[in-house]
Amino acid sequence: MLRLILRRLVVSIPTLIGVSIVAFSLIRMVPGDPVMLLLGERGASPEVYAEMQKNLGLDRPLLEQYLSFMGNALTGDLGVSIHSKRPVLEEFADRFPATVELGLFGMFWAVLLGIPIGLIAAVKRNTPLDYTVMGGALVGYSMPIFWWGLILILIFSVTLGWTPVSGRISVMYDIDPKTGFMIFDTWLSGEGWAGFKSAFSHLILPGIALGTIPLAAVARMTRSSLLEVLREDYIRTAKAKGLGAYGVVVVHALRNALIPIITVVGLMVGAVLTGAILTETIFSWPGIGKWLVNSVTARDYPVIQGGVLLISIVVISVNMVVDVLYQVVNPMMRGKA
Repeated sequence: MLRLILRRLVVSIPTLIGVSIVAFSLIRMVPGDPVMLLLGERGASPEVYAEMQKNLGLDRPLLEQYLSFMGNALTGDLGVSIHSKRPVLEEFADRFPATVELGLFGMFWAVLLGIPIGLIAAVKRNTPLDYTVMGGALVGYSMPIFWWGLILILIFSVTLGWTPVSGRISVMYDIDPKTGFMIFDTWLSGEGWAGFKSAFSHLILPGIALGTIPLAAVARMTRSSLLEVLREDYIRTAKAKGLGAYGVVVVHALRNALIPIITVVGLMVGAVLTGAILTETIFSWPGIGKWLVNSVTARDYPVIQGGVLLISIVVISVNMVVDVLYQVVNPMMRGKA
């Protein structure tokens, strides 16, 4: 197990270097000058412009800027935001809990519904119900998040008025962040059920939009994995002994069929983080995704390159944990990774 972790750590180093190069290069290819955006439409004299460029370190060669960024990153310093003047790491820490809260809710309902849907489709294989369920999963997987999010807002917020359109909680509440998770902070701040209800109602639509693709992936993987397990000899033996359908499918087959789903859930973490960029923008959710989009608009170079690097570290770490869990629950894979 230790060898697996060390191997993953070694492989992650070139991955992170590649991500840092891409993030550093791409934002500089986007038209726009962060200094001119800071100066505004009125601009300034060439001397002031040159002074600001020097203060931001943008007057140095690109290679020198990149090496300086990576050198500081190794010491935990990801730079300072051009606009807020706050450390990038500090801004990331402020917004990351909001993205985690949204991502966990999206993954929760994706797994909660995806596994039963996949199970039903496998049991009712090649029936109209199977075709309907898998067709719906394919539509959910193919649907763009921004379009799905707008549809949800139109139906449930604008037409029915059941849920709020944007934000994390009503403006009536002034919540002091303690854990960073709004649904918990409402209780800790003494707002009780009313505050919790407001925070949860704000979480529903963006969570559904973000969790749709993982739900479809989990449902399809559950179906295919369960069908494969149902062909095993021990399942036929269980049926021959007179075990009922519940005992065969749920007790024996489903438990083994769930092993590959751990990998799918781990891979979906990356999809959730990238999907959060669109979801948070549509629902004005104050998380990492919206923070990065605003930073791209403002050409805030330190925030973009530092934020992307931190997200990559999170995704790599989660996948490493998933790999370890997969080895733990599946003894046949030990020593093969």
